[in-house]
Amino acid sequence: MVGVTDETAPEPGATGADLASEDPASEEVGVGPWEGPPPAGDHYDPELLRLGDRRNVVDAYRYWRREAIVADLDARRHDFHVAIENWQHDFNIGTVVRNANAFLAKSVHIVGRRRWNRRGAMVTDRYQHVEHHATVEDFVAWAAGEGLAVVGIDNLPGSVPIETTSLPRRAVLVFGQEGPGLSEPVREACAMVCSITQFGSTRSINAGVASGIALHAWVREHVFGQRPGA
Repeated sequence: MVGVTDETAPEPGATGADLASEDPASEEVGVGPWEGPPPAGDHYDPELLRLGDRRNVVDAYRYWRREAIVADLDARRHDFHVAIENWQHDFNIGTVVRNANAFLAKSVHIVGRRRWNRRGAMVTDRYQHVEHHATVEDFVAWAAGEGLAVVGIDNLPGSVPIETTSLPRRAVLVFGQEGPGLSEPVREACAMVCSITQFGSTRSINAGVASGIALHAWVREHVFGQRPGA
């Protein structure tokens, strides 16, 4: 079953007033009420114009309705998806969602438990599509139906360095749990597994950090045309 996760769904009846200040400490950021004649356009939220916009959004989206922001992002999203396994309530998921929003992934896929901790997402889950797959088999079937290469990101024997490897354009980048990494069923489903080269004493880095590195590698190659290893 694929769908928006319970904890990422907007509150029923949420309005601009509800969303004007997404962070309790956000009164120091954003903009106050609109001054002068109201701007024209259905993408503007009358309540945000009246109350001010303290949300964690870029300046280009100030005073916009949330639905209008999502629609604009949808028109520009990149060709990759992100997935993370959630068998033990991994606290990295919020950071993965935030990184997916930053690099404009098509969607994030939670594999395993439906519920996840949103704190690390910093409210970016309001603007990022998040879907759920109860099992690895469901996730793999979805990826095959979409024609996406499943690319694991893990420091495993036989993995290839992401710094020198070309990533498929149409791909879903998969991250495992903190500690055990990718599960065996996901490893078997991967078209390739990429590792992130490290130089210190720790064997691995957490999924939140790894996702930022891997997503940026995809963007460098497919948005900026920087050949891996160059």
